[in-house]
Amino acid sequence: MKRILLAALLAAGLLVPAGTADAAVTYPDLAAAFDNASTSPAASPAAADIDGFGHSLVAEDVTAAGWDRGRVVTVDGAPLRLPAAAPGTPDNVVADGQRIRGRFTGAALSFLVTSTGAATEGTGQLEYADGRVQDFRLGAPDWITGPSSRLTVAFPHWNTPDGPGALPAKLSTVSVPLDAGVPVTAVTLPKTGSGGRLHVFSLGTRPAAGPWAATWATATDDGLAAGPWTERTLRMVEHTSRGGTQVRIRLDNAYDPGPLVVGHATIAVRSVGAVPVRTPVTLTFGGRREAALPAGGQAVSDPLPFAVPAAADLLVSLYLKGTVTNAPMHSVALQEMYTTADGTGDHAGDGVAFPTAGTFGFWTILSGIDVTGPGGTGTVVAFGDSITDGWSSTPNTNSRWPDFLARRLPGRAVVNEGISGNRILQDVFSGLPDGRTAGVSALARLNRDLISQTGVRTAIVLEGINDINSGTSAEDVIAGLKQIAAELHAAHIRVLAGTLIPIKGCSCSSDAHMAARTQVNAFIRDNGGVFDGLVDFDAAVRDPADPETMRAVYDSGDHLHPGDAGYAAMAAAVPLGRL
Repeated sequence: MKRILLAALLAAGLLVPAGTADAAVTYPDLAAAFDNASTSPAASPAAADIDGFGHSLVAEDVTAAGWDRGRVVTVDGAPLRLPAAAPGTPDNVVADGQRIRGRFTGAALSFLVTSTGAATEGTGQLEYADGRVQDFRLGAPDWITGPSSRLTVAFPHWNTPDGPGALPAKLSTVSVPLDAGVPVTAVTLPKTGSGGRLHVFSLGTRPAAGPWAATWATATDDGLAAGPWTERTLRMVEHTSRGGTQVRIRLDNAYDPGPLVVGHATIAVRSVGAVPVRTPVTLTFGGRREAALPAGGQAVSDPLPFAVPAAADLLVSLYLKGTVTNAPMHSVALQEMYTTADGTGDHAGDGVAFPTAGTFGFWTILSGIDVTGPGGTGTVVAFGDSITDGWSSTPNTNSRWPDFLARRLPGRAVVNEGISGNRILQDVFSGLPDGRTAGVSALARLNRDLISQTGVRTAIVLEGINDINSGTSAEDVIAGLKQIAAELHAAHIRVLAGTLIPIKGCSCSSDAHMAARTQVNAFIRDNGGVFDGLVDFDAAVRDPADPETMRAVYDSGDHLHPGDAGYAAMAAAVPLGRL
């Protein structure tokens, strides 16, 4: 059948051999190149063989995760159409230099991939309509033994020749920055060589931001909010940076092993507590009130004419339809949120009568709010650990350093993508509702939390102190910072690096840690053009009489995190002209 299809495509002129004898053929689209069956029913494991050893994904697991055949799943802002192939039929291509025709226009090209046999990667090529050629690297961890830090979705089983076994099977998404002004007309997949096989299931483009900018955002960390929640409504508070005349929200089901349904979402300007200034307005998703999020998937609401004030609190209410066992979250919100009781149903549209049955202190499912309208160009993303997350600042006062920075930049979008405990190189990740917050490494979350942020133009990166305090060498931290800068520059994002603030007196530090901090800061200050600028947070808060110590007036008391005054001093140190 495969030979017959190839012959028909060749005869029709839709498939042409490449110019050399050993080169691969050109296909009209990705599905035409599919040569491997990855998915089999639980009762018929022999129907597919993804790895050459009789193993496959379990079809029932794939469906239960919300990954239905032919469905469009949005990941990192890119809509990816899943293969429509039935279980037991080819639904992916093993990358080996195949050339895929198409018309891909946007900020990035995203690939849904996995590897079998071993983690593998290789170099492919993009061909632009103006004749330019761009190399790109594409790879993935092993589908079974690889780490979970870069996964998009994990299915709970693999199908062995004897039936389902309790080893999770993982798919990942990799994004390649594009020149958004020129279409890509062909993609040549890598030749990966020996060792492992790279499987490609889908291609999709993340659209350019256009007039949109993010006025608020947060990063999903390691924690999963432990349910079950049944038929309840959450009302969450978000503080805007810039205002706008249109609004949309972004939902994210990152790291959740199961799908969930938001039955109704609304937005309002907050008066006080859970009370809006006016009746909340309904948001729609593709014209529908309901948004179904598969495991690992995202959704963006339709544009809504809505007056968003700058430096104000919004209320986003989400009615969670049915039962939600776990939900992704940002654990350290430092903001009081409101929930109804289980079984009370949809109260997203309620005004003053919202029936609060309790409060909680994390953001969940909601990952961003975007606006259009008059304002400064480009979003500034603060990317870091607990010091960016605002640990030890006063709750309900928006006293994190990115909040103070936003006050210095009226009309400009500033969003906070800090995660408490985060590290550059090491994952502190379980994907379980176990109370940990540190999440996947900065390098692993870079695309999801920074590069794909709406309208991002500049990043302020403050990472590395948790790596140092866990024993990572200064050389390795510096190498990680260089890699972050390289990836951001490839995505056309300016990078300002923040110096690490003093840690003397902290129970987590030692003389060796302080020496490593000094070495990292020396590199940041004299980085030879690795970064587009720096923010000397260290100089802003250190004690002149003892530079290894934070000034007492800025110290929260733990000798690691500033208090409100320290965060204000950090924001004051940002050179606005470099943003």
